[in-house]
Amino acid sequence: MKVSIKIYGCTLNQADSMLMGNVLADAGYEVAYEDKLDGLGVAQNSKDIVIINTCAVKKPTEQKILYELQKLSNAGAKVVATGCLASADQSLIRKYAPNVSIVTTPNIAMLPKALQLVSSGKKVVFDTYTKNNRLEFFKPNNSVIAKIPLSDGCLSNCSFCETKFARGPLNSFPEEMILEAIRLSVARGAKEIDLTAQDTGAYGADRNTSIVGLLDKARRIEGDFMMRVGMLNPQFLDRYAKALAVLLNDRHIYKFAHIPVQSGSNNVLKAMMRLYTMESVYAHIDELRAAVPYITIETDIIVGFPTETEEDFNETLAFMKKVKPEVVNISKFGAMPHAEASKMKQLGTETINERSAELSRLVRKLQAEANNRFIGSTQDIIITEANEGSFCGRASNYKQVIVGSTERVELGGRYLVKIEKATANALYGKVVQ
Repeated sequence: MKVSIKIYGCTLNQADSMLMGNVLADAGYEVAYEDKLDGLGVAQNSKDIVIINTCAVKKPTEQKILYELQKLSNAGAKVVATGCLASADQSLIRKYAPNVSIVTTPNIAMLPKALQLVSSGKKVVFDTYTKNNRLEFFKPNNSVIAKIPLSDGCLSNCSFCETKFARGPLNSFPEEMILEAIRLSVARGAKEIDLTAQDTGAYGADRNTSIVGLLDKARRIEGDFMMRVGMLNPQFLDRYAKALAVLLNDRHIYKFAHIPVQSGSNNVLKAMMRLYTMESVYAHIDELRAAVPYITIETDIIVGFPTETEEDFNETLAFMKKVKPEVVNISKFGAMPHAEASKMKQLGTETINERSAELSRLVRKLQAEANNRFIGSTQDIIITEANEGSFCGRASNYKQVIVGSTERVELGGRYLVKIEKATANALYGKVVQ
């Protein structure tokens, strides 16, 4: 029987989807990971099952997921919803697609049993919350990029977040299981290891270790590979910023830090229940920039939080102009059912759209300026993706580098590339060695 898994959301969801696929493959299912379900014929083939691994972070994504579930359900497909939306708001799924079955992420070991029942025409709901170490289902594949989850949940209680409700409290996976997953992936040919979690900064707080302790062990693994550290909540940087700066200079770790600030205003951060100040953010980013040459700083910003005044928004613009992060992910605030901020008086859509557009213009300008610095330089890159008409690689600071399809390169190969041009999103060059 064929099972198609469609993935929405973050790298953690992608990693979880691979674990789901492993569980099902061991049970004898034929598993395919799909970017698009259109044309698969899943609605026509009664033996096929579709798993939608859902996301509950952004309203627009949520609407796409609900539309997908409704469309497939109405077409008669056998559908199972998993992931964050399936945990956070099952009533919403039932409203749009009442026939869809639900298996929440902590219950992925039950997927074979669930699919057996679904294939016989039954609707099931497996949503018991239990702490578990899903890495027991990890198996390396032939991909150049290995996505390895570090934990579930977090230690924060942000007032805008639905994911905490979906994934629960922090549950760090055992350090040795993570290290073994890295070893197996590298031995299988992985060149990039994406270490992912809801908050990698909180990793190990429940196991008397930390993200820097894990990285210090992982960097000693033999092989030609690079590790990318996922999103680090700023509130934990006080604990290990200096140690992290040292590790980011290691030959096995990308000079990259994803620090989701969310707002440049202390007043908004307080209302968001983010347990840090902008003063500490500025200090830690300065520390990282001083210690790690050419580091790439990525951040996230929420525009239009209910308490955000014009002055607060201007402080966010000031943060951008001062820090000039190389990558910025902008989200418009959207009220989520279980988030405290959803109970506050909301800003008008027009105000949110105007602020988002203004911030986006500034971000594109700053990112283009940052990337233009690399024109004429030669970068050591690993080719990690093959697209139609081009190859994509990553430099040592995780900058995206595009080379043409006519270049003699292969996935997983390491090459010196001279940068000839740049945009706000990527560098473009030719192989020189």
